[in-house]
Amino acid sequence: MGTRKEISELPPDADLARADSLAREIFSDVANKWAFLIIEFLGQRTMRFSELRDEVGGISHKMLTQNLRMLERNGLVERTVHPTVPPRVDYNLTEAGEALRGVVDGMCGWTQRYLGHIEASRRRFKAAQGGP
Repeated sequence: MGTRKEISELPPDADLARADSLAREIFSDVANKWAFLIIEFLGQRTMRFSELRDEVGGISHKMLTQNLRMLERNGLVERTVHPTVPPRVDYNLTEAGEALRGVVDGMCGWTQRYLGHIEASRRRFKAAQGGP
């Protein structure tokens, strides 16, 4: 991100500094752990709901459904229903979703690179707070 002045020069819908901007709403939607994990796994290949649930450890059926709907609504995930019996539904990233995956990959790399640093910092913080 640029400086506050640069952000404020954006159209109102694109200005993250504005509480009512569309940009902030979108940012709020996609900046969560489940959305990031879904984007990361769908970036590897097209998947069915059950495959995706198995890959994203710890996600509930409800949370996966909610996040897939939100990602589809925002144009990041495409849902394809195949006319079979029973119906088969596939999920894959759109072009915008693939672009966001680059950001997610960067965050994954950052987490892996600084994991030891963050763990040490948490231990120091806990000790300074008088925690066990």
